[in-house]
Amino acid sequence: MMVLALVFASSFLVLKTTGLISGEKIELWLETAKNISPLYVAAIVILILFADLFIAIPTLTVMIMGGYFLGPLWGAVAAIIGLTFAGTCGYGLSFKYGDNLIDFLIKDQNERDQAIITFQNHGAVVILLSRAIPILPEVSACMAGMTRMPFTKFFLLWLISTVPYAIIASYAGSISTFENPAPALYTALTLTVFFWIAWLVFRQFLKK
Repeated sequence: MMVLALVFASSFLVLKTTGLISGEKIELWLETAKNISPLYVAAIVILILFADLFIAIPTLTVMIMGGYFLGPLWGAVAAIIGLTFAGTCGYGLSFKYGDNLIDFLIKDQNERDQAIITFQNHGAVVILLSRAIPILPEVSACMAGMTRMPFTKFFLLWLISTVPYAIIASYAGSISTFENPAPALYTALTLTVFFWIAWLVFRQFLKK
């Protein structure tokens, strides 16, 4: 998981350094698309959130912007579609090619088996709490595919983790303005603190 996280993090550093994608650029794209058609805004939100599978993107910011430009309902729908595409694609690619990566990273067969068993035992909670840390959702989706978690189980866990998160973020964006960004800021802070506390409780449970 650490290796996968480093791969995703390196893509974020590249984007940050080169300035190819930034919050300001995403805002400009959405503003331009809104002047053409709301459908273009939804398409951009979906594509950006899907691209998060391959390059680390601040998904919470994108969802909040989606709610601001599309409203709470369609902002949430676009966010859920984009995140679901990203998660299922990550699962599918890892399900098909993950064995090669695991074999490359972990040479010892016993250690490979132990790594797979560990995620099979705790992977459900990892997916549910993955929004606590950037990059972790994509990593958990890939790990679910690598360890052959049943797709139905993964998909339900992913939706449970994603749908409320997207709805809350989109609603916060819809009631925020550039003059009054407080709802979006408070929502982002609250969601982060909530998932961090849940993650810490989970870690304490594992230690016991």
